[in-house]
Amino acid sequence: MSSRAITPRPSSYRYKSEKRGMTYNIMLVGQSGLGRRTFLNTLCEREVILPAEPPNPDTANVADPMKFDTYEVNMEEDGTRVSLTVIDAAGFGDGLDNTSCFKQLQDYIEAQFDEVLVEESRIKRNRRYRDHRLHVLIYFIAPTGHSLRELDIELIKQLGEYVNIIPVIGRADTLTVDELAAFKQNVMRDIDFYKLPVYNFCWDESDADALKENRDIMDFIPFSVVTCDEVIDNEFGMVRVRRYPWGTIEIDDESQCDFVLLRYILLNSHIADLINYTEDVLYENYRTRKLEVGGFAENEEDDTEHDAETPALSAKKQM
Repeated sequence: MSSRAITPRPSSYRYKSEKRGMTYNIMLVGQSGLGRRTFLNTLCEREVILPAEPPNPDTANVADPMKFDTYEVNMEEDGTRVSLTVIDAAGFGDGLDNTSCFKQLQDYIEAQFDEVLVEESRIKRNRRYRDHRLHVLIYFIAPTGHSLRELDIELIKQLGEYVNIIPVIGRADTLTVDELAAFKQNVMRDIDFYKLPVYNFCWDESDADALKENRDIMDFIPFSVVTCDEVIDNEFGMVRVRRYPWGTIEIDDESQCDFVLLRYILLNSHIADLINYTEDVLYENYRTRKLEVGGFAENEEDDTEHDAETPALSAKKQM
């Protein structure tokens, strides 16, 4: 496995956004109990979602239907203002039959694309229009220690062409170091075998330095995540920890989990890549399909020259 020392690289997208701010949308998907709430709180370094109330014992065995809870957070990362919107798909995968969950998620993502498509077709566009297209979907894999489940495979298969999916192992602290390493290998073996379209960090090969960094990052997929609500003061200062009867885990210690690296990717080094891939590849592919079905496909000859100038449009999101 590659070294964790990922070299920071500048982003022209970030520099251009320093004054006007950056709009960024993330979706969290995973079964209940995998740490989505604490992940968001730890990611934003504040309490965005309050602890849930204890369940009613009389209805605890009944799964609630999936719903979308939206949280808006204004942040500043390295001098850049980020207007972050997080959509939590609460209730996903909690029922016996989760077929409807896949359709709900796809319909939600497509609806955001359709909003942009409509806005682009207006004679006079709304200068204050807020782009709600999802830039990344964080998918929480249960730490079974074995391999991907059918639920995991179907979700990535169905949504991979619409959104950048980054798989993470929720509650990775339930696995030993050896178990975690083996589980990661099994997950990647399944991703390769089923040709699952998770986000390919190496989609842009134009920058040799960035390509090397991205190849190092690929070694960490799926990212192991441990999150917490507690901050303690020790000899090294204030640190975020998760307590256990036998000790603690410092989530900012990169030797114990991948959270620090993942946060750096999501909110710093790769925010521009995720936004650009969404806009230039995923949305453009969806737009083309939509217009073709509607009978309004653009003349292919007219687009030939344009496509030649935008090689990102032909990038493949297949590992």
